[in-house]
Amino acid sequence: MDAFTFNTVPRLVFAPGAARELAAHCRSLGIARPLLVTDPGLVEIGLVAPVEAALGADGLTVTRFAEVREDPPESVVLACVEQGRAAAVDGVVAVGGGSSMDTAKVVAALLAGEQPLARLYGVDQVRGGRLPLVLVPTTAGTGSEATPVAVITTGETTKAGVSSPVLLPDIAVLDPELTLGLPPRVTAMTGIDAMVHAIEAYTSRHRKNPVSDNLARSALALLAGNLRTAVQDGANLEARSAMLLGAFQAGQAFANAPVAAVHALAYPLGGHYHIPHGLSNSLVLPSVLEFNAAAAAPLYAELAPLVLGGPVEGAAAEATEALVAALRALIEAVGLPATLAEAGVPAADLPMLADDAMLQQRLLVNNPREVAREDALAIYRAAHGAAA
Repeated sequence: MDAFTFNTVPRLVFAPGAARELAAHCRSLGIARPLLVTDPGLVEIGLVAPVEAALGADGLTVTRFAEVREDPPESVVLACVEQGRAAAVDGVVAVGGGSSMDTAKVVAALLAGEQPLARLYGVDQVRGGRLPLVLVPTTAGTGSEATPVAVITTGETTKAGVSSPVLLPDIAVLDPELTLGLPPRVTAMTGIDAMVHAIEAYTSRHRKNPVSDNLARSALALLAGNLRTAVQDGANLEARSAMLLGAFQAGQAFANAPVAAVHALAYPLGGHYHIPHGLSNSLVLPSVLEFNAAAAAPLYAELAPLVLGGPVEGAAAEATEALVAALRALIEAVGLPATLAEAGVPAADLPMLADDAMLQQRLLVNNPREVAREDALAIYRAAHGAAA
């Protein structure tokens, strides 16, 4: 067995209604003046008000920043920092999806240190510590509450990541009640996103380890077994609970065994067409797995029974084919577009997308099969469908 290290969240709280106890969790970290980071959509549907009220009822002085938007740009991060500094906050609490949690992570580091945002990008560039940090996901997808990574939009079509153990929260609070109102399409996209995290962690060429493997397998079983129900019956608390825990475990897995070509090819789709991240992953997932089969079929064969819900007959190649077919069927069943053409991506843009994907070398190096530029183009063409 190869040597490995594994880092994760120091404390996990999982329970329906757990968000109502946020004040106690803040107190345990010495937070008296929390900065509550969220997005306007959650405020509008009334999800934030009871959380904010629960914090204030225990005597905490809450400063709310509710301007986070999808794929948060640097301007949003800096505005949040400015508001936090003006209120002299002493901790950060995020309630929301990956965008809110990523924003909160970076803000917590910026408020505690003297580095400018531009100096944080990359791996292990955060110097010093951060303010106490509590993350409360409202989607079952990104796993950001379990990862040391935040992705920020840096330009019109570009993003950059901050990766540092400093960004791991002190406490992750998983309250499945907060996910009950998630629309079917968002449930579907974020659920497939979490499944991709598990699959890519299990097949990562670097830092794959037994702990991440077990988490990835558990996550994939929970996610594949409950996604249809969560999409079709959003009020099913058992399915919502399974999805939330599965997304968290997938986050733990890929935080230590990093993702690869699916994410590398998905990022340009988000950058150029503002396709949501989970959908971007879904659109290229089957084609990337088919490309990787030459190198990763034995690992895909181990995952196939978890997605299909039972034993899969045949050799590794046949099991991989069954896995890909099952994923295509799941994507269709939860109502997501099956091809890049259906998602409105022009066939003429595929060479440009392939060029952009090759810039994601920090992800591509983790792929079980080496990806050259012509390979990326072929994958995009396969994902585009017959029109390509």
